[in-house]
Amino acid sequence: MRRRSRAAEAVAAALLLALSAACGSRLPESDFEHDDRSPAPRDSAPLRVGIITSATSPVGGSAFTGPRDGAKAWFDRLNARGGIDGRRVEVRLCDDGGSGVGNNECVHRLVEEDEVVALVATTALDYAGASRVSRARVPDIGGQPIGTAYDTYPHLYGIYGSLAPRNGTTGWDGTLYGGTEVYRYFKREHGARTAAVVSYNQSASAAYARLVERGLRAEGYKVVTEQVDFALPNFRAVAADLKEQGADLVFDAIDGHGNARLCQAMDEVGADVTAKVTNVQNWTSTVPADYKDAPRCRNALWATGSSRNFDDTGHPAVREFREATKDLKTRSQWQLEGWAAARWFTDAARSCVRTGITRACVDTYMNRSAGYTAGGLLLPVEFARLPEPPKTSDTCLSVARWQDGKGWVGQGDMNRTCFTVPQLAYQL
Repeated sequence: MRRRSRAAEAVAAALLLALSAACGSRLPESDFEHDDRSPAPRDSAPLRVGIITSATSPVGGSAFTGPRDGAKAWFDRLNARGGIDGRRVEVRLCDDGGSGVGNNECVHRLVEEDEVVALVATTALDYAGASRVSRARVPDIGGQPIGTAYDTYPHLYGIYGSLAPRNGTTGWDGTLYGGTEVYRYFKREHGARTAAVVSYNQSASAAYARLVERGLRAEGYKVVTEQVDFALPNFRAVAADLKEQGADLVFDAIDGHGNARLCQAMDEVGADVTAKVTNVQNWTSTVPADYKDAPRCRNALWATGSSRNFDDTGHPAVREFREATKDLKTRSQWQLEGWAAARWFTDAARSCVRTGITRACVDTYMNRSAGYTAGGLLLPVEFARLPEPPKTSDTCLSVARWQDGKGWVGQGDMNRTCFTVPQLAYQL
């Protein structure tokens, strides 16, 4: 099985947001309370699920809401069609405010007071309550790996899967591993040889920049490093040097506002590149407004991730998502991934109809859901619990490029854009 990409998204989200503020593995049988008993009596009570979102965080009001909105759209549509075995899904939302204290309060309310059967599409700046969710054996389905929780605890199932043991220790003895597939893609498909990495003189930004630099060098790139002052960044000087150095690619470890200013400066000095590469969080329909003053750089924006392009309306699962979210003001890849997370829960719950939709039964399904794709929206997910970290990985990649008038244009089949790449160690 081809493993999906995840490290770049996780590290980018965890570090950059700080600027603003093997298949079918099994848990021990003792972790399961579900068996093949006779069918449970039919229950018409609503099924409660919880969605924790850092909706009002120091990062900004719209930074984290995409997965929530996508998941809620799925459940609204599901309920309009009769729910799960006639049972409506009752969605309990909780805004943790982007703080650890708020997150623990949300976990207490949803898990202990509301007794939700599962959490879905968690998107938390500080997932401080993750260990409590795990101890309660509540399946957390399709959450965004902004921190390390989804590579640390059992019963937590991130949207990108995990190969780590998830035994209470992050990764393998505190170390995580990520691949170089993004850099391999641009080298193989576009002949890129020189790459620039732009960061702030700030610890989180610099740490992520160093990780990108390591990956680029491992793939044989000439790497140009550019650092700007966080308080008074001189993006025009950076852009002029990018032009002078002849960079083919530009990666960054800066925030969204900084990216827009960098792109504007690149246009002003005539620094044309093959690709200005961004991550899944910035894969949105707001590009024309965000980069309104940088038309050349805007049309050089590329995004990479592990889910099918939300603008790929030729795919039936995407069309279904688009139709259900047509009233939203904007669309994003995180919305699509939240939709996929809610679909994942629904498939798990439907598998439990015969014996009863319980936390334990849903968790059993999740633990055995190797190769899950949400109808083709995700690259196949796996939770392998490898005892040793992989040295290499077969990894696939979803790639899209922004083009004015067309939106995000997919670049090849994500299930065939695959590479065998080295896995590099990193720590958060």
